[in-house]
Amino acid sequence: MSRSRIETWVALGAVAIGLLVTSLMGVWVFMSATATPLHPTPGDVPTLAQSVPLPRWAGAVEQGRRLVRTALSEQNLPGLSVAVGVGGEIVWAEGFGWADLGKRVPVAPDTRFRIGTASVALTSAAVGLLLEKGRLRLDDEIQAHVPAFPRKEWPVTVRQVMGHTAGIRTDGGDEGPLFSAHCERPVDALEHFAKHALLFEPGTQYRYSSYGWILMSAAVEAAADEPFLRFMRTQIFEPLRMDDTKADEATGSTADRATSYFPRFAADPRYGPDPMREVDYSCYAGASVFQSTPSDLVRFGMAISRGTLLQPATVALLQTSLRLPSGEETGYGLGWDLESVTLDGKETRMVGHDGELLGGMAASLMTFPDHGIVVAVTSNISYADTPALGLRIAQAFADVNLRPASPTPD
Repeated sequence: MSRSRIETWVALGAVAIGLLVTSLMGVWVFMSATATPLHPTPGDVPTLAQSVPLPRWAGAVEQGRRLVRTALSEQNLPGLSVAVGVGGEIVWAEGFGWADLGKRVPVAPDTRFRIGTASVALTSAAVGLLLEKGRLRLDDEIQAHVPAFPRKEWPVTVRQVMGHTAGIRTDGGDEGPLFSAHCERPVDALEHFAKHALLFEPGTQYRYSSYGWILMSAAVEAAADEPFLRFMRTQIFEPLRMDDTKADEATGSTADRATSYFPRFAADPRYGPDPMREVDYSCYAGASVFQSTPSDLVRFGMAISRGTLLQPATVALLQTSLRLPSGEETGYGLGWDLESVTLDGKETRMVGHDGELLGGMAASLMTFPDHGIVVAVTSNISYADTPALGLRIAQAFADVNLRPASPTPD
């Protein structure tokens, strides 16, 4: 190729790149200019509270309200809902903003939200119950309970699947193939991913896999000898009075659930929301299928932390980080995120699970066992920064919880 032709192609390439950059900048300018602030004034955000907080918590609740209103305004979120439990009691539950933008329906404390991958923590508790009954063992090969999952080059155990060290692939975030399928049972979803080879030898690496927790849902169903969703309802939700927690329905009444939204540009809610496309979470089972409220999530978190659902030894087992052969900890237990965070100026343990929807954060369950605090935050749009907001709310309540209660006057 002659030098002149090379120079021509280089020039054309530069022009193409320039046009692409210009187009992207144009889209960004357009989206920025047309994005309507949903809550331009934080103080005007509509709210609905469960009840008047006790005087001891009034200051923390007021601080929490300011934090939530600011987050709604700065992130341009349609709605948020928050609940906080301290010492085994729910001390604050309140909804903020809009559950449905078009109908101007406000978020109430009992408005249900999709909680996405936070469903895993609920499913982990189901496994814990079956471990205590001797129906599951962590070092069983997964095929002992789900023979429909083909054997691989290496053995795969229940422990490895639960801890995301099994090498099982995951979905494509907002482009996963299961969103267009419907499954009556968790095992029905296996045809979409079970045939793939493992990504690595089990136990040697950590890689989050939603498919792994679909597989665990099938194992729960087999070990319990009853449908997965029924077991979750009768063994966890009903005993804990989690009356607003249930499987997501692609169709049906939406009167008591928030409308789901997705950022219309750059995975950033600040550019405005679009209604989330129709998706069917049935195939995701215990990996992402549940809707809930922050109050129900707090009830669950308190029951786990206080040992009223599972034995303390079982909770410790589920909430201990796995360790790779290198000696490195994964920072993840058996269905639980494990982090060290700063609370009241000191490093403290946080155990919980965030909830992703179509690749973006929309819910957070956070427990602080050393402080007796549980916080849950849900939003009806993906890519909301619920973890940061939850931690700031926890700080407000830790400040009060660490102070002795004022003496009651005679």
